Amino acid sequence: MAGARASTAEREPLTSAVRAYITIRLLNSMVNQDTQAALSLTFGALADPTRRAILARLATGEATVAELGEPFAMSGPAVSKHLRVLERAGLIARGRQAQWRPCRLRPHSFKAAADWLETYRRFWEESFTRLDDYLEQLQKKERKHGNKK
Repeated sequence: MAGARASTAEREPLTSAVRAYITIRLLNSMVNQDTQAALSLTFGALADPTRRAILARLATGEATVAELGEPFAMSGPAVSKHLRVLERAGLIARGRQAQWRPCRLRPHSFKAAADWLETYRRFWEESFTRLDDYLEQLQKKERKHGNKK
């Protein structure tokens, strides 16, 4: 049958994409259970816009629960619940200084999430590069056929 089998050159982009996908899947399966649980807690904590705003505020320095709650229309206990989620995820630490409990970022806790995302960033960059190459080929063909008309 003519055209039933694609040439090796035509299959190569698909093969590269499949190979990258399999590699990513294997890397993810090699991550131990504790790291996966920590990533789930981290991404769960980051999923909420209020918690992301709290983290942004803490990036400027330590703050008390009251200071962190000021920009939000919520009670102190509601802010504390958000802080517990962030603390459980390891993204913040709460200390004790006299009568107040300052919160601060734990920047090293973001590394596991950043490393995990890096794998996918590389995958998508490679995919976009292949797409750019393909689009460039199409444009060249279009220009070549356009000149013959």
